[in-house]
Amino acid sequence: MKKAVFVYSPEQLDYKFSETHPFNQKRLELTVDLLKSIHALDDEDIITPRAATDEELLLGHDSRYIEAVKMAGHGHLTAKLGEPFGIGTEDTPIFQNMHEASSKIVGATLTACDFVMQGKSQHALNLGGGLHHGFKGRASGFCIYNDSTVAIKYMQQKYNARVLYIDTDAHHGDGVQWSFYDDPNVCTVSIHETGRYLFPGTGAVTERGNGPGYGTSFNFPIDAFTEDESFLDVYQTALKEITAYFKPDVILSQNGADAHYFDPLTHLCGTMNIYREIPKLAHELAHEFCDGKWIAVGGGGYDIWRVVPRAWSMVWTEMTDKGTPIGSIPQTWLDQWQKESPVSLIPTWDDPENMYDPIPRKAEISEKNQQVLDKALYQIRTKQNSH
Repeated sequence: MKKAVFVYSPEQLDYKFSETHPFNQKRLELTVDLLKSIHALDDEDIITPRAATDEELLLGHDSRYIEAVKMAGHGHLTAKLGEPFGIGTEDTPIFQNMHEASSKIVGATLTACDFVMQGKSQHALNLGGGLHHGFKGRASGFCIYNDSTVAIKYMQQKYNARVLYIDTDAHHGDGVQWSFYDDPNVCTVSIHETGRYLFPGTGAVTERGNGPGYGTSFNFPIDAFTEDESFLDVYQTALKEITAYFKPDVILSQNGADAHYFDPLTHLCGTMNIYREIPKLAHELAHEFCDGKWIAVGGGGYDIWRVVPRAWSMVWTEMTDKGTPIGSIPQTWLDQWQKESPVSLIPTWDDPENMYDPIPRKAEISEKNQQVLDKALYQIRTKQNSH
């Protein structure tokens, strides 16, 4: 059995809205190149993904929606007809062959699931995935098909798995949450910037699940300008308690890299420290509760030059037990990409010191986040105390 596989094909770069759109899969190419330059990724680690079939897409999406996506990508859907499906909007514009590109993203996550669930590898990574805002019948927030939703349903049907979904993207993992809101066998955990300031505006602590699924949806809406210490306190405490409570068969983690201070679309103040720790704990818990079964996908991340390649490299080096990279980024990588980058690349794995001015409300923000943590975990803690 392999320790980990890296599911990737250059075709994942075909998921492209426009030259100026913030969602830019060039970050995949940058990450792969960075991992190769530190000798952490070999060609034999890379698995070429397949496309998801229409039947598989139907696990998470309506047939009418899938048809609309196909028509749009071949120039047969007007903006007016696309509107109810969220296609052709400013967030999710139409691009050529959008169905084909999107189904390859889903297929890559399904490939990762099969490798892990069939015991071919303990862990699997598809950085092209993590499109967590896609809904059953509507595109949203740069996401056309929701690969995590389809993958979870797929693992339920094919492997009868109980799935823990962990989402550390700065935006609430709404599409995945609502897909499993009634399902007691899927637990969704989202740590995100509060929806008071940020798309999609959902993810309140009070969203706990519905009916038989009540108590399997956990949200941690942290305050704008949250820094590493408070972020990690919420993440580590929440994850340990929830995993022990839910006892999953497999962990699927979404690793958006947009909680970083440099991210242009969010208001959090994370540094590379959180991106070292996030995969470390997911890895530990997978071994403690799931015989090592851990699938990870990408997600948001809009500073594609300074943040995403470093942050995502750390997911792979954690999966493969290569140790978190420290020190300098290889000069060859910096030389190659600086020519294209509109910003100065960071030459080290750590962020520069004093990257931002001290946050004046630090104590107040941390206290608010602690209250969110306690409120979200209250139901678990009272249940445990009553036993």
